[in-house]
Amino acid sequence: MTKGRPIRVGIMGFGQTGRQIYELASRSEDVDVVAIADFGQPEILHYLLCSEVSEPDRHELQGNFLVNARFRSRLLQIDRPVEMPWDIFGVDIVIDSTGGFRDRQSMEAHLGNGAPRVLLRTLPADYIDRIVIPGLNDASVNASDRMISAGSPTTSALCLLLQSLSERFDIECGSMTTVHAFTSDQALQDYAGRDFRRSRSAAKNIIPNRHEASDWIGQLLPKFEGKMMTWALNVPVQEGCLLDVNLVMKDAAVTVEDINEAMRGAASRQQGIIDVVEDPIVSSDVIGNSNSLLFDTKGTIKAGSHTIKTLSWYENLGHAARLLDVVRLYGAVGLQGDVQ
Repeated sequence: MTKGRPIRVGIMGFGQTGRQIYELASRSEDVDVVAIADFGQPEILHYLLCSEVSEPDRHELQGNFLVNARFRSRLLQIDRPVEMPWDIFGVDIVIDSTGGFRDRQSMEAHLGNGAPRVLLRTLPADYIDRIVIPGLNDASVNASDRMISAGSPTTSALCLLLQSLSERFDIECGSMTTVHAFTSDQALQDYAGRDFRRSRSAAKNIIPNRHEASDWIGQLLPKFEGKMMTWALNVPVQEGCLLDVNLVMKDAAVTVEDINEAMRGAASRQQGIIDVVEDPIVSSDVIGNSNSLLFDTKGTIKAGSHTIKTLSWYENLGHAARLLDVVRLYGAVGLQGDVQ
């Protein structure tokens, strides 16, 4: 527990990430989910949760409450921050896991309704108090922070890889492509959306997209400002993502084994956040892995004298775990009533 009691968390959005956060919290000793806001009916939200977890009997629906052995969570059919009365529930922090309310105005609506802090599960649309990537900049958290982001699964994986390698090698520049499972904001059939490519069916296409990580990489890792290009290929896979990174090294003497050994060292220092796999795995093998980065030693190759290509794996569960890590970091610097 933190400061003698569990951290009281509210969740807006009970999609995959929200459900994973809830399940992880239910198995913790220091985090209570006290309220959940989602437009879905309570019966359906409970049904979806139980369809995904290994022990569905641990979770009961009692009226408008989702109940487990540790805490009760009030379910409210609300889908906009401006409508959610967080003050009634005495939350210490709200996790907005919708992915849709990324601007300052929406985050301020959470704060105005009684949330001392709001944490985005994705990258923000505006500059906010802080982006916190566990394993990268944990020490940067400040008690005065109110609008926070935990980045994104892809951003976290990329930053952890770059930081781990740049501690040993000088990197000139690079590019990243994430081969990403399709997401809930993509249509399964062709359907007019916010841009041309994302209007095509996620179930039968490889869909190229620009990735926002390059917009924020300089803030998180100043040495890489303007040095990384980032792209995404959304593919017809439900879970498991692949990070394909090409790096131009200043020193031509860097070998494949140098890179792999550096990542083995990073994994030993960052247990639970970074891991290394020596086997020839595929995307389904990473499902259920709670690390932010699973480095694939068999995917490291050298092209020419200066270019190194690496492959790494990750999935959404790792990001849900890191969101709770960020909650704990802020619990350590101040709970409700301590935030000014």
